[in-house]
Amino acid sequence: MSLDSPISYQAYIGQQYIQHLISCERSKMGSRPSLLLRDEELAEIQKETGFSANQIERLYSRFTALDKSSTGALSREDFLRIPELAINPLGERIVNAFFRHSDEDRVNFRQFVRVLAHFRPVKKHKENRYNSREGKLQFAFKLYDLDDDDRISRDELMAVLQMMVGENI
Repeated sequence: MSLDSPISYQAYIGQQYIQHLISCERSKMGSRPSLLLRDEELAEIQKETGFSANQIERLYSRFTALDKSSTGALSREDFLRIPELAINPLGERIVNAFFRHSDEDRVNFRQFVRVLAHFRPVKKHKENRYNSREGKLQFAFKLYDLDDDDRISRDELMAVLQMMVGENI
């Protein structure tokens, strides 16, 4: 994979992050929480996101491990405690993406999984709105559109590049 362009780099980082979340198991007393979704909810999430039932179960385990207050929703602080996001130069922008479609300052499991679906590789004949090429481009575009005006100005591009590589542009 070529990491020459900022979008390729961001896609690579996103894919690494999603793989980390999926492979991360909850180690709290060696137990895993049971998945509290009805079969039809699980099927809907699979159809919406393209994740398998096993991946959804693992993501749910990770979600509950991040939910330190046991409220069934994550706050910005919960996300910022993830080491990979805390050190990522675009970590704050990625965290903001989780809250883009939330009326509150909390994200439930379904919202969590929908955002993560943007990082899945596109599979032929299995696209959905969260995992289509267009959806991924819109998601990446919003990471660069700092003032949310549906345009990326030169200053915004420079600001994001500086976040990623520092002052050595």
